[in-house]
Amino acid sequence: MSLTSLRRPSVLVNIALVLLLAGGGYVICRVLAGPSTAQAADSAVRSVPAQQGTVTKTVTADGSVAAASTASATFTTGGTVTEIKVKVGDRVRKGQTLAEVDPAAARRTLDTERADLDAAEDALDRAEDAGSDTSSAENDVAQARLAVDEAEAGVDGTVLTAPMAGTVVAVNGTLGSAASGSSTSQQGGQTTTTSEDTGGFIDISDLTKLQVTAQFAEADATALKEKLAATVSWNALDGVQEGAEVAAIDPQAATSTSGTTGGTTGQSPSGDSVTYGVTLTLDKVPTGAKPGQTVSVAVVTGQVDDAIFVTSQAVTTAGRRHTVTVLAGTAQEVRQVEIGLVGDAATQITSGLAAGERVVLRETATGTQQNGGQFQRGGGGLGGLTGGGGAPAGGGFPAGGGGQVRGGR
Repeated sequence: MSLTSLRRPSVLVNIALVLLLAGGGYVICRVLAGPSTAQAADSAVRSVPAQQGTVTKTVTADGSVAAASTASATFTTGGTVTEIKVKVGDRVRKGQTLAEVDPAAARRTLDTERADLDAAEDALDRAEDAGSDTSSAENDVAQARLAVDEAEAGVDGTVLTAPMAGTVVAVNGTLGSAASGSSTSQQGGQTTTTSEDTGGFIDISDLTKLQVTAQFAEADATALKEKLAATVSWNALDGVQEGAEVAAIDPQAATSTSGTTGGTTGQSPSGDSVTYGVTLTLDKVPTGAKPGQTVSVAVVTGQVDDAIFVTSQAVTTAGRRHTVTVLAGTAQEVRQVEIGLVGDAATQITSGLAAGERVVLRETATGTQQNGGQFQRGGGGLGGLTGGGGAPAGGGFPAGGGGQVRGGR
């Protein structure tokens, strides 16, 4: 056997091994490299059509329900409570008797003041009959008459009456307890009423007229004004919403060292939370609504109907220049546009784009939306935007902040 014949099989084996290793390396490189650049580019292009409808911007906050009208009934004359004629939940009319205290002491005071008045009037008669100076006697009579008037009011003050019509929401006393009274004094032509008790003996609220109070962050409060429309959502009542209107905005800010509002958080230089109280009137009181319930409030601060709009994620802004990338087939065109209202989930386009034209959604290198929300792949339609012929499957994107954008045609 020749040396050449012995070497031939080993050469063939070496060639086969080299080819096998080369093929395996190619396959591994393809797997590690993933899809081609063209395929990756195609899958990264996500677009939605410009739509036509209503763009809305809202500010939100948490709030609570309260009665629009409340009153605290307090005895004018203090004493021992002898009768309570109402209980919590009773409806009362204005002027109705609610409770009474023992009137014995007040009546004794009235009897004494009346006797003093009689004596003062007798003294005045004697001075007149004697032809002497009556000025002092006349002054005594006047003072005695004032004392009688106050004593009569003291007797009347032993009976507590309702200052307004409504529902009894609290009875802050019991039979046999000592009820504090209030007193009235005059000084410098002004009448001042003081109370020995900081609260009323009986509290009354008009539960047929409820309102909502909420604390809005200072950045949101600057966009608020009276008569703006709002929506109130009840936390304790499943799915219950009711229309409302801004009735008043506190002129003075409230500062808190803790807690947040439902909208943009405002902070003072010291880091405290700065909010403004806002009162809203309800269009209708829903069934089950009660004072003290917690609610979520969304006030509409801007709205444009019949507007051309795109999701805010599709708009690029540099200074005062705004652009969108329009997709036509596989071609992309960067186009300058003019914008109007920047809503919660969409931006109004006032010129440069027509309804139905598809715009490319911007995506950062990390796969997040430019507006801060997590970019979610897949899905269909225009998340958070309705109507207007949503995007086909695979063109969906998550909506922006709260509020509504209603598509039209």
